[in-house]
Amino acid sequence: MSAILQASAPGSLMLMGEHAVLYGRRALVAAVHRRIRVRLQPRADGRVRIASALGAIEMPRGRLKTRAPFRFVLAALRRYEDRVPSGFDLRIESDFPHDVGLGSSAAVTVATCAVMERWTRSRRTRPWDLFLASREIIREVQGLGSGADVAASVFGGILSYRAQPARIQRLKRTIPLVVLYSGGKTPTVEVVRRVARTMKTQPTMFNAVFDLMDKAGAAGFQAIRAGALKKLGEIFNIQQGLMEALGVSNARLAELVYALRAARGILGSKISGSGLGDCVIGLGRSARTDWPGRRIEAEISPRGVLVTGGA
Repeated sequence: MSAILQASAPGSLMLMGEHAVLYGRRALVAAVHRRIRVRLQPRADGRVRIASALGAIEMPRGRLKTRAPFRFVLAALRRYEDRVPSGFDLRIESDFPHDVGLGSSAAVTVATCAVMERWTRSRRTRPWDLFLASREIIREVQGLGSGADVAASVFGGILSYRAQPARIQRLKRTIPLVVLYSGGKTPTVEVVRRVARTMKTQPTMFNAVFDLMDKAGAAGFQAIRAGALKKLGEIFNIQQGLMEALGVSNARLAELVYALRAARGILGSKISGSGLGDCVIGLGRSARTDWPGRRIEAEISPRGVLVTGGA
C-alpha cells in the first residue's frame, strides 16, 4: 500500500472520578472536538521521519528508540516495526497545545496506532482492540494510566469508564461546558504518585473519598442521561470538594473554579484531570469574556478515532 493514510483522534476532558478511577472506581470522561491528526506517507527507503510542531526526528526502520518529544508516538510505532513494508514519513498536527490538559498523549497514541493498523493489516481493526493496544502503550511509557482518556479518543462522546476490568458505557447525550486553562501543568504521573504517597498515611480516609467519587460518578451518569443539568452541576461542585480533599487543588485552580460559579449560566465547576494545573470546567454556557484564565474552546464530540485513505 503506497497511498497516503491519515488518522485523527479527539482530545478529552475528565468529567468525574479523577484519581479514583485508578483505584477501581468509576470515571466519566468526554471526547472533545479538538483533534490530533497523524498523516503517514510511505517512503521508498528504510527511513522513518516524524515531524510536528514540537520538532522533527529521523531514524532507520527497525531501530526505533523511544525518546522525547515523541515518546508515545515512537512507543506506538515500535509495536508495528516488524510489520511495516518500508520507511515512512509521519506528520502530526494538533488542534490544541500538548500542555493544556486535553488528553494529547492518549489522542496521539490512538491516532498513531490507528494509522499503523490500517497500513499493516488487510482487515479493519476493532475499536476495542485499538483501545487495549493504545492503553498498553500509555502504561508502558509513563508507568501508569487508567485508560479513560484513551477510551474517549477511541469511542468518542461521554463515557462511563472503569479500568479493571475495563468497562465502557457510552451516553448518547451531550452537555455544554466552559473550559479555562490555568496556565500551568504538573505532570500527571507526578500528581498521581503524590496522591498515592499521601494515601499511604490515610488509607481509610482516601478510600472513603474514592467511594464518594464513585457514587458521584454514578449519579452524574444518571443526571446526564436524564438531561438533569442542575443536578449535574451540584455533583460537579461535590466532585471539586473531593478533589480538594485529595490535595490536588491550589489557589489558582480555586480562583478559576469560583470565577466559573459566579458567572451567569454556569451550574457547577471543578478541576478536570489530575489537578495541580491544567484545566477547570464549568457546566453550562456563559457570555462572560473577561475570565481570569485562558478560555479553551472545547465542545463534546460524538466522534472518536477516524481513519481515511488506503484500501
